[in-house]
Amino acid sequence: MTTSPAEETRDYRFLIGLIAGAVLGAGLGMLFAPQAAVKLRGRLADSAKSLGETAAEQYQHASARVGTAAREATNKGRAIRDGLADSVVRGAQKVEQYAAAAKTDV
Repeated sequence: MTTSPAEETRDYRFLIGLIAGAVLGAGLGMLFAPQAAVKLRGRLADSAKSLGETAAEQYQHASARVGTAAREATNKGRAIRDGLADSVVRGAQKVEQYAAAAKTDV
């Protein structure tokens, strides 16, 4: 027997809800637990702070790399554009020369 896409989606939603509820329940249990959890909450806070700092550093590094790559791509694009414009100008000048020569030959 096959299941329809709607049934599969419903199954995934149930599973995601179940996992989210378990995580939320565990988190609330640790948050409101007595003395033993105080140390755990402190470690979790330290870990979260460390994770946040690491994520911020990684974001800054990635942002700098993207900025550098974007500047390099822009510079290369400008160089190509300028080279193409120069070629078009030279081609137009050649056409004008040929047209002037053809005019005098007639």
